[in-house]
Amino acid sequence: MRAEHVMVRLLVLFCWVATAGAQVRQREPLAPEEIDQLRDAAMDPSARLRLFSRFARARLVALEQMRSDPKATNRGQLTHDRLQEFVDIYDELNENIDNFIDRKEDMRKPLKAVIEADHEFEVKLLALKSAPDASSKEAEQYRFLLDNALEAVGTGLQDHKQLLVEQDEAAKHRGKGKS
Repeated sequence: MRAEHVMVRLLVLFCWVATAGAQVRQREPLAPEEIDQLRDAAMDPSARLRLFSRFARARLVALEQMRSDPKATNRGQLTHDRLQEFVDIYDELNENIDNFIDRKEDMRKPLKAVIEADHEFEVKLLALKSAPDASSKEAEQYRFLLDNALEAVGTGLQDHKQLLVEQDEAAKHRGKGKS
């Protein structure tokens, strides 16, 4: 009888751990329509990076709208979720830049647009960080992620500027080689 109780408890524990693990998995930050748009722009760096910038911007706009809605409940968790989606999309944007650079694509024009978006993202994130409307308990739910997002955008901005300088230099050398 005692062995049966142990087995039942182990079975219940196993089921609980299995379902908890499934809940921990992150969901896709992009909607199916967004994925389709990215798939259609797979070989065009300018279009693809413009889409990633638009999707990241949309997450920050949704975040601002939610935070300004007086009826919003659980704002701390919702802020965290929108920030996580933003960070995931921003990471994808950077991975795509790396892929296009590795393929020796001319990234000057797309990088200029990304740098503009970086500035915009940084301003919006800093505004969120200094927002007076968040209680300390609420802000605690997303503070770490917000700091990470600000660091990622700040580092991304520096990297993107450096890549643009490198791309400009490479274009100059290509131009001299053709003369």
